[in-house]
Amino acid sequence: MITFIDFKREFAEIGDNVADAMLAVQKSGQFILGENVEQFEKEFSRYTGAKFGIGVNSGSDALFLAVKALGISKGDEVITVSHTMSATVDAISRNGATPIFVDVDPATFNMDVAKIEAKISDKTRAIIPVHLYGNPVNMAPLLKIAQEHNLHVVEDACQAHGAEYCGRQVGNIGDVGCFSFYPTKNLGGYGDGGMLTTSNRELAEKLVKMRNYGQSSRYCQDFVGVNSRLDEIQAAILRVKLRKLDEWNERRRKNARLYNELMSEAHVTIPLEREYAKHVYHLYVITSKERNMLQKYLMKKGIQTLIHYPIPVHKQNAYAIRENLPVTEDLCGRILSLPIHPWLQEDEVKTVSDCISEYCRN
Repeated sequence: MITFIDFKREFAEIGDNVADAMLAVQKSGQFILGENVEQFEKEFSRYTGAKFGIGVNSGSDALFLAVKALGISKGDEVITVSHTMSATVDAISRNGATPIFVDVDPATFNMDVAKIEAKISDKTRAIIPVHLYGNPVNMAPLLKIAQEHNLHVVEDACQAHGAEYCGRQVGNIGDVGCFSFYPTKNLGGYGDGGMLTTSNRELAEKLVKMRNYGQSSRYCQDFVGVNSRLDEIQAAILRVKLRKLDEWNERRRKNARLYNELMSEAHVTIPLEREYAKHVYHLYVITSKERNMLQKYLMKKGIQTLIHYPIPVHKQNAYAIRENLPVTEDLCGRILSLPIHPWLQEDEVKTVSDCISEYCRN
């Protein structure tokens, strides 16, 4: 069986180091907002090029707190995409604001930046581009639009640890970046976790308070906040794994290049990496008009695949928004995510590719 992710192989590579890091936390007796969180915030923000990092309990809360810290609330509008994990849009709605959807580029599956201005109104306060699957959004024209209309930019980089736009790390391009450390991510913990990155000191200081009840010091609450702290054990694990991130991303990219080569003749569409982008392939997503049949065929061959995402957010029961997003709706019926994790072996990539080519020939 070729599984979509293989945590056993990951543990075989770094398990001893992770165990030592967890044991050190246990011995310290410091489990909340201790040295590991502080050091990981510095290490990760330094990695992205941002001045500040604020650890929180999930990528979802990173997005929610970013929107909240920017003062976006009821009556405001935020432009984003429907082809994303619902957490992107939930962050807007949970703050009382209204999500406004832009369709995606059929080649990159990311926000179609050329369609943003048509969605801007006098209520628009921010844009949330999603670096989907680890593939950076075309940020230069997006930032130009945001500047012209005085809009905030919140980067959803929850799937894009280490991805680059024109040589610059994502999460360090807009006003604030949001990352998830869910176990399956390129940099994942052994549970939930998240991080906000920014070079705005005032915003960083506000977020530090906000993630800890709104307190400036213990029992001194400046405003109503939340309990959303990255814990010490997760931070200790992530510090170990951060040292491997570039190597692991390069393994993903190597596997992606091999997929591209082996499936160049197959009747599927392979991912596109624009000249401005360094794609880190959190997911390797192909498209096929016979997606459902192909997925069943691969499962019979012992190959696990997933769909990210089968139902766009605007079609979910939680939203049910009438919106004309033809590219998004078409993609949702054709996308298929193949195994791409760093421990995937070359022969396994060949097996997956051969099975897809075999299906296409039949």
